[in-house]
Amino acid sequence: MSSLLDLPCLPESRLPPELAARLPATTPGPPWDCEVRAVVWLQRAPSPLPSSSRFAGRVRPVTLGAVVDYLSSPVGPYREVFAGPLLRGTLLPVVHIPFIAVDSLPSVHGGRAHWALPKTTASFTGDVGSSVTATGEGWSVSVGTRARGPRLPLRGPLRSAQDERRTTVSLRGRGRPAWVHVAASGLTLGGWLGSGRHPGVVAEGRMVVGPPR
Repeated sequence: MSSLLDLPCLPESRLPPELAARLPATTPGPPWDCEVRAVVWLQRAPSPLPSSSRFAGRVRPVTLGAVVDYLSSPVGPYREVFAGPLLRGTLLPVVHIPFIAVDSLPSVHGGRAHWALPKTTASFTGDVGSSVTATGEGWSVSVGTRARGPRLPLRGPLRSAQDERRTTVSLRGRGRPAWVHVAASGLTLGGWLGSGRHPGVVAEGRMVVGPPR
């Protein structure tokens, strides 16, 4: 259990021991094949990582953020918010995720046990794709979306790096360009994500989260 608690993360993504005690003992391993609706955006932002992070010297001044509605997954439906800086030194986009929260205890366990993702819990109100707010202990992230233009085919991989291993996430579906209004508060989130309007996409389709390699 200590390995699930000790993952590097931002303060907003820490997992209290009393919450860890409520996690299931096991969850299905990767790959996770999911049907999703999501809002994804990019924003210029400073690095949120401490100098002690193994990724601190590789951070680009660009953050990838998302709110995701998992319509189906190996642990059932749930919702998620995450944000992470893009890393230098790679041909394909690679994101390191120090903040991620969901409204599912099995998803918390699966993220931490299988991918070293520092998932914690949050409550969600609203609808992904229009206006949604995620709220946790001492923090909140509100995301409002205004889609523009036609739906277009959307396909491609994204890689995440949480330790020495990398995970490939593939998405196949359709998406619309959008303006994404973000308002974040919290010890780190307020200064890192802050408030502003950013380019993004509203997407829906099939997402597969592969095993770390």
